[in-house]
Amino acid sequence: MAGREILHKMKEKVMGPSDPDSGKGKSNMSKHVTHGFHLVKGRSNHAMEDYVVAEFKHVDDNELGLFAIFDGHAGHSVPDYLRSHLFDSILKEPDFWTEPAESVKRAYSETDSTILEKSGDLGRGGSTAVTAILINCQKLVVANIGDSRAVLSENGVAIPLSVDHEPTTESDDIKNRGGFVSNFPGDVPRVDGQLAVSRAFGDKSLKIHMTSEPHVTVKVIDDGGEFVILASDGLWKVVSNQEAVDTIRDIKDARAAAKRLTEEALNRKSSDDISCIVVRFH
Repeated sequence: MAGREILHKMKEKVMGPSDPDSGKGKSNMSKHVTHGFHLVKGRSNHAMEDYVVAEFKHVDDNELGLFAIFDGHAGHSVPDYLRSHLFDSILKEPDFWTEPAESVKRAYSETDSTILEKSGDLGRGGSTAVTAILINCQKLVVANIGDSRAVLSENGVAIPLSVDHEPTTESDDIKNRGGFVSNFPGDVPRVDGQLAVSRAFGDKSLKIHMTSEPHVTVKVIDDGGEFVILASDGLWKVVSNQEAVDTIRDIKDARAAAKRLTEEALNRKSSDDISCIVVRFH
């Protein structure tokens, strides 16, 4: 074992694995609105394929909270591209302020077309996405494709703001496009025997049989809205929506809450990459 590897192993013992990434921030518009995130690499032998965006930014006289999780597969180029470009594409849509839902759908479609055109550079992999835009701390615009999920806690009740796109629930659409859904014993259903989600960015070889159209929800945050959780399926495979809400409802620090959820997923033997963002509204 090389000296550098020994040092890395020692560092892991002292500090924990060096892959987990975490951070936090807060709104300038409302001191009560805060966010925190935490990522943990799964047990697979490939590099981390989850990418996160969590930031507040000012656009003209408005404040936008931009939050996203991109869970890549067959490489990290596509989620990395999404992290750098998807929100820019959404905010460039001319009707974003008046028709946010339609603007998000158009930007998802245009971004996917670009990714497919760039597949020579980005490779043939793909990515799920869940994005949440918090407009002036009042309105939340959530979109998703794949199985990364957004869940709102409203007076302690878990309200799903996204829809899991799974091959079994969309098998008719996949078959109508000429594809098939495999059901091999001991494995999850897959599009054309390959992909375990029925909607994704990228995946050029499968795109003829699937779509990148997002499910979009627009939600006004009222007094009952406590926090929203965005997470990759590394959490949701082992923790239900309501369990996630119950686990962190009393944790006021958003980063500590996100970390707590990743720990719970690990306790329940999740082996996938786990990414979690928590945005607290008060």
